[in-house]
Amino acid sequence: MLVLEAFVVLFATLTASRLIDVPASTVWIVGGVLALVLVILSRTVAAPGGYIAGSLVQLPVLAISIVIPLMIPVAVVFIALWVVSLWLGAKIDRERAEYDAAHPDEAPNV
Repeated sequence: MLVLEAFVVLFATLTASRLIDVPASTVWIVGGVLALVLVILSRTVAAPGGYIAGSLVQLPVLAISIVIPLMIPVAVVFIALWVVSLWLGAKIDRERAEYDAAHPDEAPNV
């Protein structure tokens, strides 16, 4: 989810560099850093605090909509997808743990 969001940030950066009255270098630095952070966090969500960091990085993505108002629906959709991903991931983990507890002979030895 975060990698897809990084691509959206790059496309928004491309749009913003042509449409707003801010130096293009500033726009590319901010957009590039945010996209890089999203990609890095996509690899670290399994680490302690990874989900919190992934959730916090949604705020700058939403803040892009201050500069590019058309990003509001895109940011809202990605925030909703992030929340649903967290919810479904927790549900799958819980159901898998219940199944493994009910069928200890079939549980993988990890």
